[in-house]
Amino acid sequence: MTIASTSTPSTAPDAPDAEDAAPRAVQDATEDATGAAVPAPALRVRPAALLLDFGGVVLTTSERAGGTEEMARHLVDVLARAGHRRSAAELAVHLRAGRTALGYWKNAASRRLEPVELDHRTIWREFYGSALTPAEREVLAGSAGELQHRLTRTLTDHTVRPGIRDLLATAAELGVPVGIVSNAHSGRAHREILADAGIADAFAVQVYSDEVGIRKPHPGMLDLAARALGTTPQDCWYVGDTFDRDVVAGRRAAAGAVILTRDHHTDRTPFAVGDSPDLELPDPRGLVDLLRDAAPFPAHDRTGPGASTVPSASTDTRAALRTGERRDPATALLLDHGGVIAVSTLDDAVRREFAAELAHRLTAAGFATTTHEATEVLHRARAAHKAWKRDNEAGSGSDDGAVPEIDAPTFWVDLVGPELEQHGEAVRHWLRAEAHDLMLGYARTKSVPTVRPGVRELLEAARAAGVPVAVVSNTVCGRAVRAELVEEGLDHLVGAHVYSDELGRRKPDPTTVRTALRALGVDAQGAARAVFVGDKPQRDVAAARAAGVGTVVLLRGGSTDDATLDALPAGGATTPDHVLPDPADVVALVTGAHVPG
Repeated sequence: MTIASTSTPSTAPDAPDAEDAAPRAVQDATEDATGAAVPAPALRVRPAALLLDFGGVVLTTSERAGGTEEMARHLVDVLARAGHRRSAAELAVHLRAGRTALGYWKNAASRRLEPVELDHRTIWREFYGSALTPAEREVLAGSAGELQHRLTRTLTDHTVRPGIRDLLATAAELGVPVGIVSNAHSGRAHREILADAGIADAFAVQVYSDEVGIRKPHPGMLDLAARALGTTPQDCWYVGDTFDRDVVAGRRAAAGAVILTRDHHTDRTPFAVGDSPDLELPDPRGLVDLLRDAAPFPAHDRTGPGASTVPSASTDTRAALRTGERRDPATALLLDHGGVIAVSTLDDAVRREFAAELAHRLTAAGFATTTHEATEVLHRARAAHKAWKRDNEAGSGSDDGAVPEIDAPTFWVDLVGPELEQHGEAVRHWLRAEAHDLMLGYARTKSVPTVRPGVRELLEAARAAGVPVAVVSNTVCGRAVRAELVEEGLDHLVGAHVYSDELGRRKPDPTTVRTALRALGVDAQGAARAVFVGDKPQRDVAAARAAGVGTVVLLRGGSTDDATLDALPAGGATTPDHVLPDPADVVALVTGAHVPG
């Protein structure tokens, strides 16, 4: 292994001149008595999790000859199906122009503190299709996700880098979970590429920028991956191949150690970068001994997403619990929010406060409204929303159990808007423009939440046992739920968040639970050893069962009264495995402690 060089990488052709780049600060190397390089202190202790970039670390990429022309021919067919005629030659020009423009955009984004990712529609409408007709752009935008997937698979070839298979095997042997953290315009394609290489199952979680909406060097990429693995970036090693994106992201996230494996993008830094890695290697092979030689992470002898031996799910988990057997820790803990993490009470004073704010904002915008009028408007909107939820749940007859969630513009324009129609059409435009901000205030004031006793104990026990946690909640504003978790000091104990307004689906739709399992790196087999805790039979139990969760718990004291819970028939479709009084009573189910029969 080699210690990071003090030289500054050469810049890409479209980057600032090399003479403008300031040299990076590099940690001093240390040597043992023989003069051999000794790893930096951060690398002497085995990480709680190992986070790897995709391209340049796990795989190296190469341009596929004729790939652009092949993609252009496909676009000819796509446009022709809608009646648009273009030649492959001219579409190839647009593809190359779009890639060049995206390259500049990526370089600029990597200078930002918290860059967001482009969505697929924007990429195909504004980068690849900007020179086409509006109709042609719309065709491309309508198939953007599929086109981006095909583009990724068509333009480049991917080869597993030397040492990666040994590294993954060593991590599994040592019980160190491994995650992917990658800027990608098609995480779907990257997942397929890993599967094609036969190494997808080695990764407990995969975080791709197009799927999470942010891109490195945003530290949230690493934070999300670490939390999904039940830890924090501070206890992880992060391995990348670029300075401006990977090294900077690692430092911003305060990763325990930042390692750089050189690849063909390493020396193409678009601008001066002041951050340096703890270690720079020519390829991933040096990571194997580094990981093996490191001292064990404190209390790291746990079964978790990346453990080398995962007990078979063939055992009937529910039967084992009923007979009081000891079992291994759960693969994941999924918690509803309302009724489980917190119970909510109505507070008329808080509701009037929001109504007054709404009235003030409407009046300031030219739509004179009193607090009393706003209070009545919100009251009727709540009733309309309840009817909307009831109708959509009752009408969800699709094979996959799809149940849509209302979004902020629909709530405010379609449900609140008719109550303000005396102000004319303009008020609907105002409501649409202010919808997301209004929804945050509405969500935070429609009821007052109080964290249930035992919740912190449960979350901390899950963390200690290496069991990753996700919140899976029907809500009109996931942002409000996150804020509540932050305020209560619980957010650091939650690895993944699935909120219906952000996903577009609501329980009993199993997509909600499946999404959480996927975020925590739990496959279908692992789901049989996961635990879901809710408070509503028709929504929580139904969603968890359909997603394959092995153990489903309902808590008393939530939205469902005790009489209803006690009346649930044995073996019913919405009957849980356990009805427990308190969140703390779930600890034994999650940690694998002896469970009373």
